[in-house]
Amino acid sequence: MPMSHLERLPLEVNRKFNITGVVQGVGFRPFIYQLADRYHLNGFIVNTTAGVNIELEGKKSAIEAFTEAFHRELPPLVRIDTLSSEDTQYVGYTNFQILQSNTANQKSTLVSPDIAICKNCLQEMHDPTNRRHAYPFINCTNCGPRYSIIETLPYDRPNTSMHSFMMCKACQKEYMDPLDRRFHAQPISCPDCGPTLKLLDPKGNVLIKGNDTIKLTADAIKKGSIVAVKGLGGFHLICDSTNTNTVDELRKRKQRPLKPFAVMFPDIESLKASTDISLREAELITSKEKAIVIVPKRKESLLSPLVAPGLDRIGVFLPYTPLHHLLLEEVNVPLVATSANHSDDPIIQNSVELLEKLGFVVDLILDHDRDILNANDDSVLQMVGDEKITLRMSRGYAPKSMKLPFKSEKKILAVGANQKNSIALIFDNTLIMSPYIGDLNSLEAFEYFERTLHTFKRFYDFEPDVIVYDKHPEYMTTKWAKQLQKNHPNLQAIEVQHHYAHLLAVMGEHHMDGKVLGFAFDGTGYGDDGTIWGGEVMIADHQNYERIVTISPFRLLGGEKAIKEPRRSALSLLFETYTLDEIHALKLPLLQQFSKEEVNMLHTVWEKGMNAPLCSSMGRLFDAVASFADIVHLSSFEGESGLVMEQYVDESITDIFHFEIENGMINLQSMVESMVQMEDRQRIVSTFFNTVVEIIFQIAQKHPTLPLLFSGGVFQNKVLVEKIIRRCKKENRNYYFQNDTAINDGGIAGGQAWHALHYYSTQNA
Repeated sequence: MPMSHLERLPLEVNRKFNITGVVQGVGFRPFIYQLADRYHLNGFIVNTTAGVNIELEGKKSAIEAFTEAFHRELPPLVRIDTLSSEDTQYVGYTNFQILQSNTANQKSTLVSPDIAICKNCLQEMHDPTNRRHAYPFINCTNCGPRYSIIETLPYDRPNTSMHSFMMCKACQKEYMDPLDRRFHAQPISCPDCGPTLKLLDPKGNVLIKGNDTIKLTADAIKKGSIVAVKGLGGFHLICDSTNTNTVDELRKRKQRPLKPFAVMFPDIESLKASTDISLREAELITSKEKAIVIVPKRKESLLSPLVAPGLDRIGVFLPYTPLHHLLLEEVNVPLVATSANHSDDPIIQNSVELLEKLGFVVDLILDHDRDILNANDDSVLQMVGDEKITLRMSRGYAPKSMKLPFKSEKKILAVGANQKNSIALIFDNTLIMSPYIGDLNSLEAFEYFERTLHTFKRFYDFEPDVIVYDKHPEYMTTKWAKQLQKNHPNLQAIEVQHHYAHLLAVMGEHHMDGKVLGFAFDGTGYGDDGTIWGGEVMIADHQNYERIVTISPFRLLGGEKAIKEPRRSALSLLFETYTLDEIHALKLPLLQQFSKEEVNMLHTVWEKGMNAPLCSSMGRLFDAVASFADIVHLSSFEGESGLVMEQYVDESITDIFHFEIENGMINLQSMVESMVQMEDRQRIVSTFFNTVVEIIFQIAQKHPTLPLLFSGGVFQNKVLVEKIIRRCKKENRNYYFQNDTAINDGGIAGGQAWHALHYYSTQNA
């Protein structure tokens, strides 16, 4: 005789779960289905506009076991932001179901980043008996393309670039089976129904189609060819990193004389043979994100010295698509893998554009017919002590979503800076940052900015109430934002000073309240007084800042030209310190960079301030020191001075240049006088690094209760950050760097958005 509901209640319960976070399109529903099956629980799971709802019925002990397994076994792409549960009235479900949901009307589901191939798929790809053996597009709910193939939400196959590939019966069966790893894996395919490889010549002619293309491509690379290979979010330019002639040829064709190339290694063992990596660096390199990680290079490395000329470190990563794995297994040597683009342009995402822009660079193009809808460059990280410093937040890590401490009443759009641009959106209690967009110095780059913005607006049916932008009147993003406000008078707008936004980005990432002592050191940012800032010390909170210390301003001779010519910053500091006659009497390698007439002409430029704006930039001060030390006079890539100077730091040198801080100004004259008297490069550079740290901590000692914040491109410098961390620990100071968002201008949008969030919360309080 069956028991009544009342008799069953003490033994069996109904528990509801409400979960938000990254829980759709990441294998979460089949995971829950399998757990419910394992513990003989009935009920359902359903996607909602905010996340998922789960209702379970069964023995209380089974639900407790389910909950323990849930936390222990979460799929790798799932991120739980909130989880609430409650016991409710018993219903009497007879099975467990994945219910159909309709979330298209309100889009708040978080888009997952693209993720490297998982171990299960890799194992299947290498199994000769598996139907996806050697299949270059294998994926499942735990890995593969996401952001790069999504047109709009919800994340269903018709809304992706897989819509044109009709699933075969075998794939359809896996797709519909909740117990299968590929249940609702939208990019699911196999050799019978999926994308196809093709090998093109530099004129776009198809040489061959199908998997034989991989062997032919590998053979060409072994013989010295430069090949463009289509990855998850765009093309790489690839060649044999052990072949110096080929690497040299790539540098000539791409007009990239010195900037280091990243190297993709076949496996972690071959990577360790060429590098000295820490346990934490190894974890980052082998993580599911497979970012480029900058690590120490071994002197006995097999790599060509032209991969990273004159540097003791190198950017390394492992293959992250099945195609990369198959190619590297055939070649069996580390490969240079650098983004396919012109300087200042975004990464190229289709072969038509690649042929048009870089046809003269490549010998072959390894292409396929799964379209990249949203370009996505490689992420770049480095470890400094225990700190992960993000240099570029993109594939694997972005789109990045952060749960906010409270709900925003406004929809906020932050458009970031002009260099290393990214954008940020706030709606409800979520902040979303786009992947790295790049420098907006060309029409193509700005069109890419607009495409990315429209993509995120489409994802979330997002129309901003508020737009936040930088104060620089010449930034493309600032001009665009002001025009948008002009066209939409009801749109509210906020300007945020560049270096304040840097500090806000740290505060936002770490959810900090109260006042902080912030050091914002970079190359260029528009100051409140109309000059170029970049060596700023501020006391700040969510709403306001006070600039308490800065570098004594000096002129940038020739304006923008000075950014690419460190010798001009050094000469300007000489003009600040000596008379023209005294300068001509000096015996400096720096002065050999100019004729006597050029020095006289530039002195006139300096005196009259003609195309010579004032700056207080720490980045330009690094440039000047590199030139005084006869290390870098002309720069071929951004940040070169600081990177090369690191090679000359001698930790046994503990000297400090004399400096004075008066009326909030760091006076540089005595430092310049001392450098002029020195000839030893190591002593100049080492003493300078020590001095920068001493300046920071002399200021910090006057504000002993405030946490120390560091942001801006100068803090990409590993040696400087190591010295700061050691001193913070010695003096027992609380300190914060950005770890998960870009510490350079790539993080500006996050800081802008954080300010607007708190500004409007205060207004409504």
